[in-house]
Amino acid sequence: MWSSTLVAFLFDAAKAKCKVAFENADGPTVWDLLRENPDRYIYPAVRQGVDKKLPADISAGIKDVNKRGGWNKPAPTEVALPTETWREVVARRQRYEEVRKKLAVGEVRQVNDFITLNLDLRQFAQDVVQNCEGPDLLMAFWQAITSITVLDPTGGSGAFIFAALNILEPLYEACLDRMEAFLAEWGANGPKNYPNYHKKFTEVLARVDAHPNRRYFVLKSVILNNLYAVDIMEEAVEICKLRLFLKLAAQVEPDKTKDNLGIEPLPDIDFNIRAGNSLIGYSTKAEVQQCMKELGGGQMKLMGEDELGSFARFNTRCADVEQAFNKFRQLQTEGDGSVPYADKQELQKRLKALEEELNRHLASEYGVKVSDKDAYNKWLKSHQPFHWFVQFYGILSRGGFDVIIGNPPYVEYKDVKAEYQIRGYKTETCSNLFVYVLERCTQLSRQGSEIGMIIPLSAFSTDRMIPLITHLKSTSTKLSIANFSWRPGKLFDGVNLQLSILLQRVGQETGDIDTTRYLMWDSEARTELFSKIEYVKTRDSRLAGSIPKLGAAEAASILQKLRSHKKEIATCFAKTSNNKVYYRRGGLYWKVFVDFVTGSSEEKIIDILPEIDKYAIIAALSSDLWWWYFTITSDCRHLGNRDIGTFPFDPRELSPTAQKKLSDLGKQYVKDLKKNAVDAIRVYKGKNSVECISFRVNQSKEIIDEIDTLLAGHFGFTPEELDFIINYDIKYRLGRDTESEDE
Repeated sequence: MWSSTLVAFLFDAAKAKCKVAFENADGPTVWDLLRENPDRYIYPAVRQGVDKKLPADISAGIKDVNKRGGWNKPAPTEVALPTETWREVVARRQRYEEVRKKLAVGEVRQVNDFITLNLDLRQFAQDVVQNCEGPDLLMAFWQAITSITVLDPTGGSGAFIFAALNILEPLYEACLDRMEAFLAEWGANGPKNYPNYHKKFTEVLARVDAHPNRRYFVLKSVILNNLYAVDIMEEAVEICKLRLFLKLAAQVEPDKTKDNLGIEPLPDIDFNIRAGNSLIGYSTKAEVQQCMKELGGGQMKLMGEDELGSFARFNTRCADVEQAFNKFRQLQTEGDGSVPYADKQELQKRLKALEEELNRHLASEYGVKVSDKDAYNKWLKSHQPFHWFVQFYGILSRGGFDVIIGNPPYVEYKDVKAEYQIRGYKTETCSNLFVYVLERCTQLSRQGSEIGMIIPLSAFSTDRMIPLITHLKSTSTKLSIANFSWRPGKLFDGVNLQLSILLQRVGQETGDIDTTRYLMWDSEARTELFSKIEYVKTRDSRLAGSIPKLGAAEAASILQKLRSHKKEIATCFAKTSNNKVYYRRGGLYWKVFVDFVTGSSEEKIIDILPEIDKYAIIAALSSDLWWWYFTITSDCRHLGNRDIGTFPFDPRELSPTAQKKLSDLGKQYVKDLKKNAVDAIRVYKGKNSVECISFRVNQSKEIIDEIDTLLAGHFGFTPEELDFIINYDIKYRLGRDTESEDE
């Protein structure tokens, strides 16, 4: 999914250089490809079975909600993807028809639409290059592809760097193929009719021919020109570099008749893949300018002159090093790729001098005396500062990296604080390293940069993360957030954590926020998971610590109707009362609210105002509507006061007749729970066993449906919206015979 950020940036860069290909009112544009063959850019999983006619009993329910009796049954393989029900098949087909129509009538004319509609942007990019009608568009793409800078700030052994390599490789190849085609089409008239493009294309292809083979040239070019990574573990950095070297070496067949078996010197990527702490050090020009002001409380300037002069000199030295680095890289892409070792040593020496100057100042900010060599060296070893402004001066001086991708560590700050401390982060109170990495990413970006990160779902659903959410909203023109459960299927094996994939376009103006629903899937449906993702725009800002997980037009409409009711259920609660509701925080697919003690270690109490009928509260909180609200606003794992108290419902807003009906349903529900409950012994996280009641909530679903029908009338839901709520995640919730309390 995050790969779309990389390709999206390439399109924007190409568009800036060749606008006519994208905005030609009087002639063809690249968007014409979408109208000509819309199915090509809709993933095959979405198109599965759309050419088959639906059975009459299933199609009857499309227009009449009352005829959807068989929609929750498994659908046959000729029309369905693995594990799909008829309900899911119909929803997917409807989405296919809607998206296809948009493409066919020419509504899609922005790269952002590809992300929002979850279309195959990589295929479209290759097709645009391969179908370039003029050399100007091809050159625009070539310049964009060869100059794009892709960073993984917590690179590890290079998984994301390799993924970026695999995305860029076919785009390089497509450009080279089209260059050859243009030269062949032009023939002998090329130098005369297209002198500039003929010269440039010929030069590029000549550089290709100077290498063992085309794929070697492409991979080498991507590695040297496009890919950058930093990691705190030196071992991981070395593994990443080794993997890249092996990838290159595998493209060459050894020739015993030639020197060095015919294998040219491998490129030196020590300046692309670096070791250091991404979170410690000066990252921007502004930070370095600030550090030039004073050292030691104003007693001594860093370089013995006023701060403006100090920075000017320091900046000049950085620029000189960058010029030397560019020459170093150029030598590796031309000729036999060899670079004198002395040149590398000199470059490293100059970088080291710049780095040391900043290290001394940074140490003083941490209260470390540079004159105390033991203390200073100990600080250097523990903090491993990495000064982005120096190490990647050329990129940072131009504004920042184009694309930043990765999977930052999900580590609590308190667990590393004894080793090193961060300074100056607006999001420090979030107290997790992945948050600081996200803030660092925006520092290393510029207007229009794209960021794609895999992070915990809690980033967008807990009050602790309010500083992060505030930061992201203030630094983005667009956010797209896909949300994934960890049961029954996992996004990554061994990661027992709900995750989100964040796609961020960096900018100063707060823009759109698109989200998916809380995605659940069985392991056999894993291969189609990303293809089926649906985004919907969310504008809800009631909870500062939550960006609702919507993913469907019905969800957006339902939330809007809920928010039109300003009174929330917390207005019915008291600090202490004899009118009590007991509930369990545990449970993966159900939460239990009753009027009696259950014996669970997860049990909590809500004190209700004396004048409020507690059974109306039990009914409302046991509804599928509340469960849906909990799912879209919470981290879907921990049930807190906010998840209950902010539910937009007050039974006093109902008519007396409706209040009594809701109360009666609440009593009926509790009685039914007791009837279907069984005694159980549970062991919580390896502790002593506990005797408690195990509830089979799914056996009370008919009563819950009645509760939801009553609430739907109160909120003004359409029949389709009520159907959406009653059947929300029903495949998983009714597939379990007991409440799951061990999570």
